Amino acid sequence: MPPESSSSTGDALVQLRDVTFGYGDRVVLRDLSLQVPRGKVTAIMGASGGGKTTILRLIGGQHRAQQGQVLVDGQDVGAMDMQQLYAARRRMGMLFQFGALFTDMSVFENVAFPLREHTQLPEVLVRDIVLMKLGAVGLRGARDLMPSQISGGMARRVALARAIVLDPALIMYDEPFAGLDPISLGTTAQLIRRLNDAMGLTTIIVSHDLDETFALADHVVILGPGNVAAQGTPDAVRASSDPLVHQFVGALPTGPVPFHYPGPTVAEDFGGLAAARGNRGEGGA
Repeated sequence: MPPESSSSTGDALVQLRDVTFGYGDRVVLRDLSLQVPRGKVTAIMGASGGGKTTILRLIGGQHRAQQGQVLVDGQDVGAMDMQQLYAARRRMGMLFQFGALFTDMSVFENVAFPLREHTQLPEVLVRDIVLMKLGAVGLRGARDLMPSQISGGMARRVALARAIVLDPALIMYDEPFAGLDPISLGTTAQLIRRLNDAMGLTTIIVSHDLDETFALADHVVILGPGNVAAQGTPDAVRASSDPLVHQFVGALPTGPVPFHYPGPTVAEDFGGLAAARGNRGEGGA
């Protein structure tokens, strides 16, 4: 099957259809449509403040689209009541930025938490599942340690074990590489790829790490101002002629994404000072 056929509706686990969402008067997403291919690793990238994390929150139901639909496996997340949403979230795993472990719980208890929250499994089975998931991320031996006793890279792997403990169909990562040293970053990226393929997951990654994410992803979506600027395979996105994509992929300081935050012009801010200086010059002549 050709790679681009994954954008068809039948192969998409997640679909956003003409979604508009904003915070107060600031519109973040406007008529945005995109699809996440089933069984693939999809990266959502773009400039800061472009709506990447907002998309994850819409998929997870923390926010509801003001217009349009957010579909997960054909079900409209925005139309779900709390019971339906709770059930849908059991099929989603989420790795938050910096892990977000419970600091007063051990590594074991952090990973066991979703099982105890969402199931009624006996403790002997909870133990076996937790140890298997910790084994999958190489940390079975760290089960009794507290988050304060492990490194940042290890904490990210514990959070990953917690995210997969319910065997979700979809797993979402918000900046999984932020703050990691090169070894931890490479280990985390390898785990994401390996777990996606071994468990038959569909993976969404929000990241600013171009090289690692492009090497990892099957499908890349670059967000523009409120919508999709480009999407496709990593090679296709790198070859895009869109000015915003070119600026982002090339890490260029100049382009459609401005360096200066919108505000008064220099003349408006400093015009009075210039005029005062001019007047003093005239007086001294």
